[in-house]
Amino acid sequence: MALLTGAAIGAGIGILYAPDKGVKTRKKIKKKALETSDDLSSRILQAKDELTKTAEEKKVDFEVKLEETISNMSYKADDIISALEKKLADLKVKNAHLQK
Repeated sequence: MALLTGAAIGAGIGILYAPDKGVKTRKKIKKKALETSDDLSSRILQAKDELTKTAEEKKVDFEVKLEETISNMSYKADDIISALEKKLADLKVKNAHLQK
């Protein structure tokens, strides 16, 4: 971006010091300004497209990781519930022996 700006400024200064008539110089300046504007617009559009693509990829990666995490948590919750159910069954057996 800095290189492009520097080139545009350099071209503008070069045109101003060129030994052409005012009308011709103004046309050159206008032409260079339009070229620079088009180039900047193109670069901005390209950067926007790249950012959009990157953001979409990151969103998909996040969604996959979130789904994996939720799935893992679900399995762990099932394991915890199973362990608690086993402990409860053991306590019921012990309690039944104590009540006899």
